[in-house]
Amino acid sequence: MIAPYSPSQTPTKTPNDLDAFWLPFTPNRHFKNHPRLLASASGMYYLDQSGRKILDGIAGLWCVNGGHSPKTIIEAVARQVQELDFAPCFQFAHPKAFELATRIAGLAPDGLEHVFFVNSGSEAVETALKIARAYFAGKGEGTRYRLIGRERSYHGVNFGGISVGGIGNNRKAFGPLIPGTDDHLPLPYNHTRDAFTEGEYKFDDSYAEELERIVGLHGASTIAAVIVEPVTGSGGVFPTRRGYLQLLREICDKYGILLIFDEVISGFGRLGHGFAAERYGVVPDMICFAKAVTNGTIPLGGVVLTEKIYQSFLQEADHAIDIFHGHTYTGHPMAMAAGLATLDYYRNENLFERAEKMEPVLSAAVHALERAPHVHDIRNVGMAAAIELRPEKEAPGKRGYEAMIRCFEEEDLVVRLSGDTLVLSPALIAGEDEIGRMAEAIHMVLGRLPENN
Repeated sequence: MIAPYSPSQTPTKTPNDLDAFWLPFTPNRHFKNHPRLLASASGMYYLDQSGRKILDGIAGLWCVNGGHSPKTIIEAVARQVQELDFAPCFQFAHPKAFELATRIAGLAPDGLEHVFFVNSGSEAVETALKIARAYFAGKGEGTRYRLIGRERSYHGVNFGGISVGGIGNNRKAFGPLIPGTDDHLPLPYNHTRDAFTEGEYKFDDSYAEELERIVGLHGASTIAAVIVEPVTGSGGVFPTRRGYLQLLREICDKYGILLIFDEVISGFGRLGHGFAAERYGVVPDMICFAKAVTNGTIPLGGVVLTEKIYQSFLQEADHAIDIFHGHTYTGHPMAMAAGLATLDYYRNENLFERAEKMEPVLSAAVHALERAPHVHDIRNVGMAAAIELRPEKEAPGKRGYEAMIRCFEEEDLVVRLSGDTLVLSPALIAGEDEIGRMAEAIHMVLGRLPENN
């Protein structure tokens, strides 16, 4: 029988032992034989344990939009933990939660007026899907349970998110999935026509009108919501088509279906605006957000929703609960302080406007790679870009993985990997020299990859 652990015991493993931590979305055996450990960060750069300076090409993980460790955000979090470390938001609350909710609602398009806080993008999506179903149940339309996603979309890793999500590897090991999530809109992309397009693709109404077919198959009275990313992020950076989101909005309105934008990646300046909904001139019924809302400092996510939805949940009796949903750390004081300081930082540094200005710089830098070895397509929108490589015939994903490793080990660059696609999503503080260095590093690496198959 194993003796119980005592905190006074000397640990049997060293602090740098890599066995205990199971990394997500990572080939763990290879990583632990060839670790890539990041020890500190400032601005656009990481330092590893030896002090090597490494350019961050992906803003942490799409979240450090203001660059690493802005002093004002760090100080705000430090002050908050000394003032109020925790307060519940079940039956109680604290002032900064209301302040940040008001600020985020003010940043969202007109008509989105209420905020429900969670701790991550996955929880934000789960919350929006539950709200959609409960909204119709409360109206006496409980037959509206279907939730329509889109191919190649990433909506987090909880059961609702992977059910409406459209990335096969995120779904296939965890079935059966949530009933009513079988239908997915097609990805609005055609490689033959769209490859190497700079920015958004030309409008093609057939992609959005696929929703009409789904309505015809099941009946509008069974569909609660459609959820899409305005820009497909983790699925490989696929820009939207011009007019696509407007047509989706019209079809949803026609049949009384709620439209949800997953802006976990596209929110807070990534596309040059507070939310992508503003860039495309479309007001959804709900927006899911997370990641850059705190500049990655403290986990935080949420849903911004309309007055109509919010009012439908309110109860007549003072003692009656509106929605049986929430988390222990909903509205955590440190997350609220980080969010408020982050929004101030974005505003004071004009980072949304800077992203809009730097978009053509990133576009030009990555599209210069069109003739580099192994390149199959290049896509970009806002401060996000993807360089898709031709996969090896017998080992899809291997070429992209090797390129990512070589970027880190040989060129001191962190890039994101999605299959055989290398993704850049630099912080909004990135300058022309840093963006040029990212593209140059990828070009150098592609030239060293084997030519086989």
